[in-house]
Amino acid sequence: MSRVDSEARARAGSGAPGRTPTPARIFGSVRRVTSLSRAELRLLLRNRTALFVGAALPLLTVVFLRGVDAHEDSGFDAAQLTVVSMIGLALLYVVYYNLVSTYVARREELVLKRLRAGELSDPEILLGVAVPAVALAVAQIILVTLGAFVLLDLSVPVNPLLIVVAVIGGIAVFVLLAAASTAMTRNVEMAQMSTLPLFAVCVIFSGLFIPLDSLPDTLGDVASYLPLTPVVELCNLGWSGTIGPDAPVDFAATFGEAAAPTVILVAWIVIGAWLTRRGFRWEPRR
Repeated sequence: MSRVDSEARARAGSGAPGRTPTPARIFGSVRRVTSLSRAELRLLLRNRTALFVGAALPLLTVVFLRGVDAHEDSGFDAAQLTVVSMIGLALLYVVYYNLVSTYVARREELVLKRLRAGELSDPEILLGVAVPAVALAVAQIILVTLGAFVLLDLSVPVNPLLIVVAVIGGIAVFVLLAAASTAMTRNVEMAQMSTLPLFAVCVIFSGLFIPLDSLPDTLGDVASYLPLTPVVELCNLGWSGTIGPDAPVDFAATFGEAAAPTVILVAWIVIGAWLTRRGFRWEPRR
């Protein structure tokens, strides 16, 4: 099947006169996405394996890796490292891996094809399916952050805005990469293999547990362009005013330091959107 079938083209064309967003159209779009998200949430709550991967596995991984002092030379305190690690793993486990499995399952069950025959637009379908995983990831990040403030004496961020930008941008990147990864995932069982390369590279080389400064120069430079690296750097910069061993800067100066990782993060959003538009399939390959 072609990526955009004739029905979808006709449906998109029929709405040409009213493409300008209006409050009624925006409300209708929100209503449709919310309805689909509620249905997906019910399915997620019934899937114990997905719940374990999404809720328990990131927390257990953080606890384990914090115990082996993988980041002891980073210059950041344990509380900050725990929260930043949780943010990265929530994006990889809860958003990326779970969504690849979910998109593929809905595609193979012909759910996506049936949804396209209704009122939902393609972006609304992708967003509605993604909302439960995104909500779970955000809830985990908030809970771990609050726990770190209470139990680990987590310091007040130097620039909280950068942390918010990192989380929102990271969610956008990994939702799009999840949709793009379905192109090379024939069934749900293959999701473990198709997501492994990106997952492993991001865990090892994004500064999540191993400081980029400890890597060889060339490898460290390449690693700075991975999709998770700017998220980690913006979070560390927002929390302590520095990305690595350099001296911390104040609130105003963090915006200048954040320019490079922000550009990389935006570039990955563009790349993810292009890959999704080019490769996402709405029906199984027969």
